Formats: sequence, C-alpha cells, structure tokens
Amino acid sequence: MANATEKLYRLLGLLPLKARRRLTQFVFRRMRALTLGVRGMVFDEEGRVLLVRHTYKPGWQLPGGGVEFRDTAEGALAHELLDEAGIEVRARPELFGIYDNRAIFPGDHVLLYVLRPGQYARHPWRPNAEIAEMGFFTPDDLPAGTTAGTRRRIAEVLEGRPPAVQW
Repeated sequence: MANATEKLYRLLGLLPLKARRRLTQFVFRRMRALTLGVRGMVFDEEGRVLLVRHTYKPGWQLPGGGVEFRDTAEGALAHELLDEAGIEVRARPELFGIYDNRAIFPGDHVLLYVLRPGQYARHPWRPNAEIAEMGFFTPDDLPAGTTAGTRRRIAEVLEGRPPAVQW
C-alpha cells in the first residue's frame, strides 16, 4: 500500500499546482471520514458583518474554507480571511461553535470563529477568481441571496443562543 501511495504522490507532483490541489481534494474527500472547514464572522465598528459572494456558487456567506493538511484551524481561517476579503487576523479569534455540515458532504464539519474590531486589520481588496464581491452588511438588512446557514449563524451569535448542531 505504501508503494501505491508513493506512486500516487509522484504522479501528483507532475501536475500543475491548481490541478494537483483539486484532484487531491477530490480523492481525499472520498477516502477520509472527516473533513474540516472554518468560517469567520467578522464584525466592523458599526456592528456590520462581513459577507462574501463566490464566483462558483450562489449566495452570500461568511468567508472561510477548508483546513488543509498540516495547517491549524486558526491558521486556515487567517489565510482564508486574507485571501477572500483582505482581512488580516491580528488577535486570536473566538471559537463560537462546531457544526456538522453533512448536507454538503458526509463527515464535513465547520468551525465558526468570531472576530470583532481590534482583532483584525483591513487591507485593500478587489474581486478575484474566487470571490466576486465582499462587503459589510447590517444584520437586519443582509443582501438578497444570503444563505440560510449564514443567517442562522448570525442570529445565534447576535442573540447569544448556543450553536446548533447542524450548519
């Protein structure tokens, strides 16, 4: 088995980085029992929440992504916030909840972190291949198309409710 795994990694090394990453994610999602993702709920000084709209799927949602091999959850969150929204994490975020996300993929779990003013710095941002739009929105006036899971998470945090089990 180790020999077959070594051969697989050698073959993957011949592919361009983007193709290698997509193929690796495809294979490992089918082999592993558990996948882990992170989302960040970032509030600005006016109490508005940061949302992003991806280029490859509909709806507005909290920024985030998968925790890659050899990365920490907080490290993955920092990378995703910077890449998706120009947010540099400068202080340890609060872990709000751990959610089962099996509706998307069996065995998928999402960690939700909350960041408030003073815990991050904003950097210039512009649309890119992954994120079409980003913005801060008042919780009572979220943009049309905000996903149901995102709306539920915002309500939990703002109303002081315990996190649900399901995303």
